[in-house]
Amino acid sequence: MGMAIDSKAGVMILVHVKTLSDEQLLTQLPVLGLFYGGETPVGSRNGHLNDAQAAVFIMVVIMLWAITGAPPHTVVTVMMGLGWERHNMVSSITRPFGALAQAPLRSGASTTMRTMQSKHHTGTDPAIDGTLPDGRFGGRSVLVLGGANMDISGSTTQPLVLSDSNPGRICCAPGGVARNVAENLARLGNTTRLLTAVGDDLYGRSLLDSTRHAGVDVRGSWVLAGETTSTYLSLHGPDGDMAVAVNDMGILECITPDRLAPYAPWVQQAAALVVDCNVNAQALEWLFANRGSTPVFVDAVSAFKCERMLPWLAHVHLLKVNRLEAQALCQFGIHDDADIERAAQCLHALGVEQVVLSLGDRGVYWSDRGVDQGWHGALPCSVVNATGAGDALMAGLVHAFVAQQDLRAAIPFALGCAALTLTSAQANHPGLSVAAVTQCMHNANPL
Repeated sequence: MGMAIDSKAGVMILVHVKTLSDEQLLTQLPVLGLFYGGETPVGSRNGHLNDAQAAVFIMVVIMLWAITGAPPHTVVTVMMGLGWERHNMVSSITRPFGALAQAPLRSGASTTMRTMQSKHHTGTDPAIDGTLPDGRFGGRSVLVLGGANMDISGSTTQPLVLSDSNPGRICCAPGGVARNVAENLARLGNTTRLLTAVGDDLYGRSLLDSTRHAGVDVRGSWVLAGETTSTYLSLHGPDGDMAVAVNDMGILECITPDRLAPYAPWVQQAAALVVDCNVNAQALEWLFANRGSTPVFVDAVSAFKCERMLPWLAHVHLLKVNRLEAQALCQFGIHDDADIERAAQCLHALGVEQVVLSLGDRGVYWSDRGVDQGWHGALPCSVVNATGAGDALMAGLVHAFVAQQDLRAAIPFALGCAALTLTSAQANHPGLSVAAVTQCMHNANPL
């Protein structure tokens, strides 16, 4: 397409782009991520674009102008509206601007913005129709709802000394039960969506970015200005055991029925719904009232938080608990194997269809109401870090369900996911895949 370039428009774009702050560059102009080299863009002056960076941006605008026929001010406006987590560089740029070329253009860009802009950053008025673009996110998806944390852990090689500074190592990594499960499901090849809430801060953007890069669709998650991203801070002694921890997860109270309501099509059309007990009681009530026939998988999270699930246990397809969580729900002590089996029957009586009781290095006891039950030992492995193994177990159970396997067949695969994760220093094993888990299972049982 031949066209004359309006020099006045080019100057206006240059002036506008050079006023963009680092915050806007990092979160709203992913095209310029190529230039981002640290706390400020490489070569920037006072936290803004330099002439070379602005010139490259203008070239991109002109290219898209030539391809789509949209006026420059519309191209710039839409580019600024696209969130960082929406982008997969070239492929993600062509889709929205291809649609832009066919959108009715009015004076200004308000119509096009409403059509194309991701609502992700405000967490309000999401454009949801129950479908997704073709590609990785096509077909029925697994929907995961719950917490996403930035996990910060400190460890020492010498015994901890209170009221003093202790030399050691500090690590920061993505975490949160729901987020971990979602990443594992995506790595196992499942189309996966995550609904969570994060703050409009560095931790929040980092969480969503890393989760998206693992293959999870995070476009439905809420980025909330004025709120702090969920953070989990733990301190470990030389034996690796946690000495003390502090969690700041208040932002999850912002997951309300009003925010969830537009996502009813996602809930009702999902192949499975995974929810952790970080979600508050009001959100759970909405969820079970609007789930339709979608099977629900629940991670109890903790003995304290799991009790908020009591009113809804009759609607739970599978519940994963540990010994303490089972005690809290069943209201009796669990001291031996007979108590474990009794706890599973108690949970069935409360309405749960399938129960998986995690027993650490002993493996699991599992029970499918009125069908089958049994014990299965943990797969042998060299443990590097126990964090995230339970989340991998849950992901394996959901993956097997989506693949139409019964619970007896699902258990060894789920334990394989957990064993592989135990060998990783991270809460999510970066090499998790069906092939890797299958090999792990084979190594444990070579016959």
